[in-house]
Amino acid sequence: MLSGVDAPIRLLIVNDDAEEAEAIVSHLRNAGLAIRPARAATLEELDSHVATHPFDVVLAASPTAGLSDLEVLQRAGANGRDLPVVVEVDHIDDTLLVALTESGARGIVLRGQFAHLQEVVVREFTDLEARRGLRRLEAQIRETERRCDALIESSRDPIAYVHEGMHIRANRAYLEMFGYDEFEDIEGMSLLDLVAPSYVIEFKQLLKSLSRGETPPPRHELEARDAEGNSFPAVMEFTQAKYEGEPCIQVILRRQESDPALAQEVEELRRRDMATGLLNRQTFLQQLEHLVGEVATDGSSHGLLLMEPDQSAQLEQQVGLDNVDDLAVAIAGRINETFGDKAVIARTGENTYALLLRGSDYNATSAAAERLRAAFNGRLLETADATLSATVSVGGVQIGERIAQVPRVVSKATESLQNAAGMGGNRVEIFDPSATERVEEERIQTWITHIREAIANDSMRLHYQPIVNLQDETEQFYESLLRMVGSDGHTIPPAQFVPMAEEHGLAGAIDRWALRHALQDVAAQSVGATPAKVLVKICQESLDDEKLVPDIFALLQETGAAPASLVLQLPESKVFTNLRQAQRLNEELRAMGAHFCIEHFGVGLNSLQLLSHLNPAFLKLNQDFITDFTRSQENRDRVQEIVQKAQSQQIACIARGVADAATMTALFTTGVEYMQGDFIAPAGERMAPAY
Repeated sequence: MLSGVDAPIRLLIVNDDAEEAEAIVSHLRNAGLAIRPARAATLEELDSHVATHPFDVVLAASPTAGLSDLEVLQRAGANGRDLPVVVEVDHIDDTLLVALTESGARGIVLRGQFAHLQEVVVREFTDLEARRGLRRLEAQIRETERRCDALIESSRDPIAYVHEGMHIRANRAYLEMFGYDEFEDIEGMSLLDLVAPSYVIEFKQLLKSLSRGETPPPRHELEARDAEGNSFPAVMEFTQAKYEGEPCIQVILRRQESDPALAQEVEELRRRDMATGLLNRQTFLQQLEHLVGEVATDGSSHGLLLMEPDQSAQLEQQVGLDNVDDLAVAIAGRINETFGDKAVIARTGENTYALLLRGSDYNATSAAAERLRAAFNGRLLETADATLSATVSVGGVQIGERIAQVPRVVSKATESLQNAAGMGGNRVEIFDPSATERVEEERIQTWITHIREAIANDSMRLHYQPIVNLQDETEQFYESLLRMVGSDGHTIPPAQFVPMAEEHGLAGAIDRWALRHALQDVAAQSVGATPAKVLVKICQESLDDEKLVPDIFALLQETGAAPASLVLQLPESKVFTNLRQAQRLNEELRAMGAHFCIEHFGVGLNSLQLLSHLNPAFLKLNQDFITDFTRSQENRDRVQEIVQKAQSQQIACIARGVADAATMTALFTTGVEYMQGDFIAPAGERMAPAY
């Protein structure tokens, strides 16, 4: 046997010449390979064979009859199958090699070179068996870990894991015994805090002995204390254990068990979402993990759908905060009405619903997603006090051998949902691992077209958030925030289209659009001798463009805006990596009377050193400093250091993300000149003073 392969290789040959296919099989068998062949001459036969038989290798042996190598590659890998394709060609050049490799060909051989074909078939079969074995092992490990965790979690015995006297894991029974709702309530809490005062000294000695590595006693009787301070007799049992690879102590508390029927009812409630009665996130993820494990062991195919209502905030406003649960019940009812017991349905987030479709191929998953979307589109949604018109976005993933890991499955489904919602909602997007490149290219092209049309058709929008001068409340200063209008009229945030624009050379055109409209708006807003200011972000492409400043000068003349009204903004990271360009831009802006601002300032290892090379008009402090400002002495010291350095160079500092009065007051004492945040004034469609 060649290369020690003695298992039968199930080979699908795609060729409409029966004699040529037979010759290939004969040569492989003569080389000692146990070949179990099948032949497909048309696209329909290829689909039928792949759908009904578990092949190991597909050989595209110069297919004809209108069936190209690329079609074979696409069909063989559909529905997430891990099915290697070897392509036989008459000749090979760089262009063909790159095209076939990028399309997913695992091997390329010249027609008639049977020795090479044998080696490639054996190599791909061996690699496939290794991947299958790895998936089986990973599934077994996941299943073992899941079962162990499930056994601990579902145990009626209160169980906890303690490291150096601190809780690092506790099951539901343990939390309920002490009156806590979530593990986070006791995570890191000392075990001493759950011991009655009269037993603390004795138990402290026990913990000290455990910290010295001494063998724990099998039992220890004491009185425990719950969250309300009530004491109760308990017996602790200790066992040496490991949790996530770290040595620890397993603690089991023994006390009288609850009524079995009541315990079963409590367990069922624990598995359900309290508002809708659907499965909750934890239970759903357990079922998903089980299904993914099946894929790794038997090669089955399943579908996962995630759904969110479009414009959920508006829907919640329509029903009122008191009736948000009624809205969730109505949505859950519509999903149940559409699918019934044909899907595992869960509520996995406040506005997110998930469906598991067992045994569903790509076409069936796509059809189910469309059926889910159609169940809401054009149909009224009724609650007790309101009748609503709602659409939904649906994202999904085809679970197959190529994507048999729970984190990847959830990540791809979430990404598909975000893409569907980001393109305006009322859409379906399903991720098929076999068609990743093709789908991604189509998605990119759709976005590029949409961005170009938005620029050409003036479908961008600027929102403005006031920046308040603490020394002069009459000054008008705004940050422009870019938005794009979707085809359905919904607003698309910049995070969903700006990275794509930067990657494909469209960011410079967006910057010019934003500059033109911001200057028009600030010119209309400026009254009196002191013009209003507007802060506009620019991208790397504009920073590198020597025509930027001349274009700005032309826009200033066109709009009638004063140069002093313009502040261009770049993040610290780009200023550091493009220091020479940033210096040039800062000097040219200053020469015309405009200003330069560095945002996210303070994130670098030596941010203050940057100010010895560049003297901007403004620094916008990194928002992480502001978020935890009142509780972090380190953040307060850092901000104070930056402000003092900036003031010594006559640079004004802006604190963005001010969320409460306490933070505002604390920042005022540091000498920060400007503040910005939703607490002070939210962003709006027009320039409106904060006060």
